[in-house]
Amino acid sequence: MAKYTTAELMASVVSKELRDRDVCFIGIGSSGPAFIMAVAVPTVAARLAQLQHAPNLHFMFGPVIDPIIDGDFAPKSTSEYWYVNLLSAAQVPLEDTLNLFKLNKMTVGFASGAQVDKYGNCNITAIGDYEKPKVRLVGTLAQTDIACYSHRFIITVKHDKKTLVEKVDFITSAGYLDGGDSRKKAGLPGGGPSIVVSDMAVMDFHETKKTMRLRSVHPGFTVDDVIKNTGFELEIPDHVGQTPVPTELELGYIRNKIDPCGYWLKARLTGEEATLDRF
Repeated sequence: MAKYTTAELMASVVSKELRDRDVCFIGIGSSGPAFIMAVAVPTVAARLAQLQHAPNLHFMFGPVIDPIIDGDFAPKSTSEYWYVNLLSAAQVPLEDTLNLFKLNKMTVGFASGAQVDKYGNCNITAIGDYEKPKVRLVGTLAQTDIACYSHRFIITVKHDKKTLVEKVDFITSAGYLDGGDSRKKAGLPGGGPSIVVSDMAVMDFHETKKTMRLRSVHPGFTVDDVIKNTGFELEIPDHVGQTPVPTELELGYIRNKIDPCGYWLKARLTGEEATLDRF
């Protein structure tokens, strides 16, 4: 079995959740490990899905539709200029980008957060009281629309008790709110979060309670490791499998075609090279 990185494993997992004819929206902000989680893993996953099982999948960076991101075609930095000038299939006017959500065109969004709670609510706004926060974060970006309108959204996140919390301090992206049918009662049209992929495990959500549930544990970790690093009580089914590792074909696509220079999964785009590996 070939060696793989945590970022490659996460990209492999996410790619398998994407379907042919999906339309995906990926944010373009942050740097370092946060960039890998929020931007690079979804980007590589979307391209990997196109190459393997979803040739008619489309993904967007803001107004840019189906950019060419393989190899040296990656943007030179995370500034907006480099993204909007990527070779791409098409672009829409910037002011119309989020209207695609409201028109029910976006099937998959991606979200991450400094805090994510057991109902999949995400916080990238403030830690502590909103009026006098301990930490002021980046703000809403497009995550509010992603969570509200996407048919489903996928959360990629660091797995520790500071991140996976009982209750977020501020809801930037609405998951299942207070659980049960509270999202539906609030009138949110999208489907809510489908899975959470962390650097330790994969979670989904209980069908009726809408609380986060452990689905699989990455190689090298145990169920107890996951429980100890989660700040709320996870739903634990009778059987928890091991997360499938990336195949030789997937690693070949990632390393030789999509990201041979580590612009994405090593965050070299950001000027702050990073890794998600714990060991």
